[in-house]
Amino acid sequence: METKIKEYIKLVKKGDQAAFEEIVLFYQSKVFAICFRMIGNRHEAEDIAQEAFIRAYVNIHSFDNKRKFSTWLYRIATNLTIDRIRKKKPDFYLDAQVQGTEGLDLYAQIPADQALPEEEVESIEIQSYIQQEIMNLPAKYRSVIALRFVDELSLIEISEILEIPVGTVKTRIHRGREALRKRLRHV
Repeated sequence: METKIKEYIKLVKKGDQAAFEEIVLFYQSKVFAICFRMIGNRHEAEDIAQEAFIRAYVNIHSFDNKRKFSTWLYRIATNLTIDRIRKKKPDFYLDAQVQGTEGLDLYAQIPADQALPEEEVESIEIQSYIQQEIMNLPAKYRSVIALRFVDELSLIEISEILEIPVGTVKTRIHRGREALRKRLRHV
């Protein structure tokens, strides 16, 4: 598939916008997932993912064809997400009670894609709690934890995306896991 993507890139560099649409269709869910795992907000993740594709399109001439396009694109998305995290201060919390309701919090406002069986409720609560604790990690640990364990990228890919040495990636993963372990010790 990477060779097909490189063909599309050549066409985009020649001005073919339809070829870029094919690239977007292929990568949109992965880019959104990376952004969402780091920022934790669906609408912001959609905005950041869209911005990542716009930046990729505008700067496609700077892409080195000898490298993997996915790594280049994921680096753009990750950097945009980290920038948004740095600029953003929390303006709401999901466990805050909704005004005018009794006991209803913002978690109840998150739409479910499908009905969940009762036996999965506990698992979902634990996953939600773990995701919340990941969101509480500093951005430098949150990004490597999300890229490694949620998006299942290799250490080398993470290194290329974040533009840091592999040793730094390993250190951040170790420290991020230790911080998570301390936060989750009572679970």
